[in-house]
Amino acid sequence: MGNAFADALGQVVGSLARLTVVSLFIITFLVQPSQIPTSSMEPTMLVGDFVLVNKQVFATPGHWRWLLPYREPRRDDIIVFHYPVDPSELLVKRVIATPTDRIHLRRGAVVLNGRPVAEPFAAYSPAERSAYRDEFPNLQRADPAAEATWWIELRHRIRGADLPIPDSRYFAMGDNRNNSQDSRFWGFVPRENIVGEPLMVYLSTERTTGSARGRLRWDRIGMVLR
Repeated sequence: MGNAFADALGQVVGSLARLTVVSLFIITFLVQPSQIPTSSMEPTMLVGDFVLVNKQVFATPGHWRWLLPYREPRRDDIIVFHYPVDPSELLVKRVIATPTDRIHLRRGAVVLNGRPVAEPFAAYSPAERSAYRDEFPNLQRADPAAEATWWIELRHRIRGADLPIPDSRYFAMGDNRNNSQDSRFWGFVPRENIVGEPLMVYLSTERTTGSARGRLRWDRIGMVLR
């Protein structure tokens, strides 16, 4: 009886150890949890969403290249990255233009390589127009929220009406175009700053008036992000 119990206990401990190793591997190399703190990606991602971030999809190929698919960020990808102004802070935005693209905005709409593009995910209200934000790049109207170094750099980078995207740099914007501090205000996202791509919402809470704890948004749990 004692040996049987010891064997069963050993199996349980062994299983837990293997599970711990696998979990640590997944968290360290494959995914990491992240919380959405602002409304800049609404309606795609909401304040209070907790998401799993795929860390390997944009990683430098290594020993696991045979097993895990690596690729470069593409237009419309949602990315998590270190904020270029303060690398200790992680931001979530959408890739709007990639290296060698040319971009400008007219009345809030994106014109890429000379052609307007459809963006069904973007939310924009023309009632809240901003000359700097919506007619980008616009060197006639500054914005107090824009980084001074970026405002100076823009003057050297603009070609005609367009902003060309240099190698290893990406232009990223929030889906909530009226309320997003993004590449329009601080510049390009360096390739090396990109951490990964949000995969899905694993938890979502909404704060309610008079309540210290948020209400679960069940309809968002398990939602795959696009």
